[in-house]
Amino acid sequence: MKKNIPFAMLLRAIRYCSSFTLFINERESLRMALLLNKYPEAFIRKQFELVFKRFNISEAVSVYNYERIRSNIITTCYIEARQVDYDKNLFIHFTYCTNMRTFPIRFHALWRKYFSFSPINDINPVLGTRNLPNLQLQLINREDIR
Repeated sequence: MKKNIPFAMLLRAIRYCSSFTLFINERESLRMALLLNKYPEAFIRKQFELVFKRFNISEAVSVYNYERIRSNIITTCYIEARQVDYDKNLFIHFTYCTNMRTFPIRFHALWRKYFSFSPINDINPVLGTRNLPNLQLQLINREDIR
């Protein structure tokens, strides 16, 4: 489950919906799409609330203040830059397939078991996935991407 998907979807809806009615309709469509993709309701609500929290908006969105809130969000530059300490993080990439679903849990359990009392324990392993090669990736000219 990707945490930023509900956040980014609602943020985009606010930017593209010029009226409060359109925004409400779009928000409910997004909520339904996320629920159909097995996102928990509480998680969706939390991420939607986080959008307004990130822009320091504490009031509830209504017909009367939607335009002001929307213009505030549109004009505010929001880029959350995180500094990565490469001395403290180890990035590990693995190819994801359905039988690798439990790999991150097992990997972290093994990491704690074997490295808990070693100097390497200060390093934080960060797991990332790669997709399996498919026909679409094979047909893309890799030179065009660079």
